[in-house]
Parts: sequence; C-alpha cells; structure tokens
Amino acid sequence: MRPLDGYRVVELGMWVAAPAAAALLGDWGADVVKVESPGGDPNRYTLKHVGQDVEGSPPFETDNRAKRGVVLDLRTDEGRAALGGLLERADAFITNLRPGALERLALDPDSLRERYPRLVVGTLTGYGWTGPERDRAGYDVSAFWARPGIAAMLNPAGEPPPGIRPGLGDRAAAVNLVAGVLAALLQRERTGEGAVVDVSLLRSGTYAIGNDLALQNHFGKRGRTRPRAEHESPLYNCYRTRDERWFWLVALEGDRHWPGLLKALGREDLGADERFATNRARRGHVRELIAELDAEFAGRTLAGWAERFDAEGVWWA
Repeated sequence: MRPLDGYRVVELGMWVAAPAAAALLGDWGADVVKVESPGGDPNRYTLKHVGQDVEGSPPFETDNRAKRGVVLDLRTDEGRAALGGLLERADAFITNLRPGALERLALDPDSLRERYPRLVVGTLTGYGWTGPERDRAGYDVSAFWARPGIAAMLNPAGEPPPGIRPGLGDRAAAVNLVAGVLAALLQRERTGEGAVVDVSLLRSGTYAIGNDLALQNHFGKRGRTRPRAEHESPLYNCYRTRDERWFWLVALEGDRHWPGLLKALGREDLGADERFATNRARRGHVRELIAELDAEFAGRTLAGWAERFDAEGVWWA
C-alpha cells in the first residue's frame, strides 16, 4: 500500500511545475487525472519549440507519468461541467494557470472553495496572487532564476549570468507545492475542511537562496561568487585531475577535515605552514593554498584520488 492510495487528484497544468507536482502525488499512490485543452499541453512539443524535428517529448513523459488523461474544452459548458464532475470527487486540484485565467474560468481558489469545501486547491504561479505582476507569464528561468537574483549571484562580478537547466526551478517549486498539499490533506483529516496552497516560482527561488538573504540582512552585504582561484574556502572548492576530470572537495568543517586531506595528499608539511594551520589562516591565504592544491591534484587521475580520499575519509564528489 502506498501513502496516497485512495486519494484523487485533478491536474489542470502545463509545461513542468504543476505536472511535476501531480506526478509526485501519483508516485505515492494518488489517482491523478490530467486535464488538457484540445491543443494539448505545450510540453508535448517542447523539442519542436526549439527547432528540433523529432517526434515525442521525453520531458513531457517524465512529468506526466502515473496519470490518466482527459481532453476538455473549458470554453464550453460541456467541458466545464465535465471538469466539475471530476472536482466533486477529487481530494486535491493542482494547477499552474495564471490567476486571471483561473478567475475567468471560475476556477480560482475562492470559487472552488465555495463549491467544493473539502477540496485542497494547490496553485503554482510565477509571481503569486497579489501585486502588479500576478498575471505575468513566469517560466522558471524568469521567475525562479532571474528575478530572485540566483543567476546574478552564481558567477563572479563582470561575468554574464549562467543559464538554468530545463525545469530545475519548476521541479523545486513542485516539491514545495506537494509539501503544502500534503499538509493541507492532513489538516483536512482533522478539520473536515479543504484549504488553499499558494506556491510561486518567485518565492521558491527566494527561499532557495535563504542563506545569502540571511547573511545580507544581518551584515548588510550582498553575497557574490568569487573566481575559483579566490574561493573563500579552498577546502570547499572544485579542482581538476590529471585526466581532465573535475571534482569538488566538500570539507566544509575545515579544521576537522584538514588532517585527513593532508594524509590523502601526502602533504602533512602543509599543516605545519603557518599560512594554512587554521581556518582563519587559510582564509587569509586562499590564493596560495588553492595553487598548492591545484598542483597536487593535477598529479593523479580522478580514480587515483578517489581511492586515496575514501581511505582517509575525505569528503568529495
């Protein structure tokens, strides 16, 4: 038995964010019905949108697993009535249509809660339900990646911001929506009442950089990624091996992890160097230490380092 066996979910979604959330609920046992317009979810044609002359869409298949599907034209009375029949029997409704579109269809949270008081309504928007941008289109590259400032923080000053891999922000927001829907279903077990779960790509992106925001609020300074050769923590940095492979050291607790790394390197002498003896000392000599580590890591293959790291308990990836 799976945790959501017996629960019914109706999804009116497109592209990635809402479909991904509904797919996760389906993975856990919910009976998910995906509602599409006669033209279909545009993610069915995602490769053609970027000029590839191929059939099928693996991204669509990924985020629409574990579902049944129905085509409804919600511009017609028949289509709206059919959707209403599905919602009468549903435990949760998942959508990422924009607020204005949902209001025109009378599928906004207030309308749905009035008609279906036990329904959990989960909406995933670009910028939320209030404010001047409530109906602005929001892919994850815009609302999750660009607007919260994630992209601007990832490269050193003066370099162009990096792109985002397809669907990365959408799936992060989808997990947030799933968490809210599950909490609302639990609350309904206690109260008998449904609830509204409101998730946005903008808030999800903002939460994702919570460390940086907390530091900025406390110290009044904006975080920024430094060039690799100037990383403020040389033991939490990436390096290249003799066979042109890159790996990350993840020795975040510097003084704890430093001795094991020195043993793996066969360079216990670095531990006696006053420039590198403590976390504070290493922070003041990052360029010198990174140069030393670069030279050492260039001397072996990744497989060779993996064996030595694992033998000495060095954290890496």
